[in-house]
Amino acid sequence: MKLVKAEIIAIGDELLYGQIMDTNSHWISQELDLVGVKVVRKTTVGDKREDILTAFSEAEKRADLVLITGGLGPTQDDLTKPLLAEYFNCPIQEVPEAVAAITEFFKRRGREMTPLNILQGHLPSCCQYVPNEVGTAPGMWFERGETYWMSMPGVPHEMKKLMRDFVIPKLPEIFELPIIFHKVIKTAGIGESWLADLINDWENALPENIKLAYLPSLGHVKLRLTGFGTEFKSIEAEVDNQIQLVLPKIQKYVYGYNNETLETAIGKLLRENRKTLALAESCSGGYITHLVTTVPGSSDYLQGAVVPYHNEFKQKILRVKKETLESKGAVSEETVQEMSKGVRQLFGADFGLASSGIAGPDGGTAEKPVGTVWIACAGEGFIETKKLQLTQDRLLNIQLTGVAVLNLLRICIEKYDK
Repeated sequence: MKLVKAEIIAIGDELLYGQIMDTNSHWISQELDLVGVKVVRKTTVGDKREDILTAFSEAEKRADLVLITGGLGPTQDDLTKPLLAEYFNCPIQEVPEAVAAITEFFKRRGREMTPLNILQGHLPSCCQYVPNEVGTAPGMWFERGETYWMSMPGVPHEMKKLMRDFVIPKLPEIFELPIIFHKVIKTAGIGESWLADLINDWENALPENIKLAYLPSLGHVKLRLTGFGTEFKSIEAEVDNQIQLVLPKIQKYVYGYNNETLETAIGKLLRENRKTLALAESCSGGYITHLVTTVPGSSDYLQGAVVPYHNEFKQKILRVKKETLESKGAVSEETVQEMSKGVRQLFGADFGLASSGIAGPDGGTAEKPVGTVWIACAGEGFIETKKLQLTQDRLLNIQLTGVAVLNLLRICIEKYDK
């Protein structure tokens, strides 16, 4: 089975200047991946004739499918349509059906149609007109040799409508597509290189039709297994079998699969064990509570939270001892132990979580530099703590602390409540 290769060309100066982020290419890549089409290149090009024509020529040499977004507006700087006509050597002519659709679009919205808008219904004679039901710029489908082309507006919701209604359904008609199955293993508490060392032998023994990708992000590493074949259930079974083989090596780091987040995994564990949670956040400033409460139904297990930023309130609200703060400091193992115990008692929760650290960019010392964070989890008969040495970036430190605290809770639930 031949691999179907696609190239995405995003057109517009605003993309190169950073005024608009190209979310279209990212979305298109995901959708094509789901149906077994491999994106081999993404090109961003400005509103310049020579550059656009060069992008067309290069894409045709290496791709079976070329998807173009942007440059279809009614003004003179929108060059995609006239340059496609030039590239395919065919004139632009009125398409009555397209003009009628644009006219109706304006009529439904009670807006006046201009001569420029009417020109959007004039298309290269060699293309197939593809109606745009949610905008005024039609889609254009071209075929030449063994390469297929689709030009779409850069407005995301218009592009997505054309992709879903026309492009994706058309692909099986013109290409023999493989069956692809993905499954993602979510891990936390281990870095990419350490994880790779743990599973090196397993990775090297993977069958040829199953590929592994490491997808690191803040505090997490995702392992994406992709299986290729001709029958869905057999591929799914193969991938699941490989996961069962690797789990004994990495089980303690795994918190979920596919779209599951660490916070949803925590919520599931708390519900299953009928346990509750309370938080005391100093350096993380409420960020962890935010993560927890993004999960629908989190009121089932979240009792409450406090942000005792100043030491006075660590003492008043959480009963942290004055002598602990004076002798050990706010950023210390002893302080977060007392914070986690105090917040657990304050809210009558099964687990108390605490964070205290130096988020930066100021406030560090030689003994406790910026990025030093202590976290703790207190439960019935135990307190687990961990020291983090993070970065010089304040926001990054807050986010990494959030992941570390929730992962510590996961570890404690599995260790003490199973």
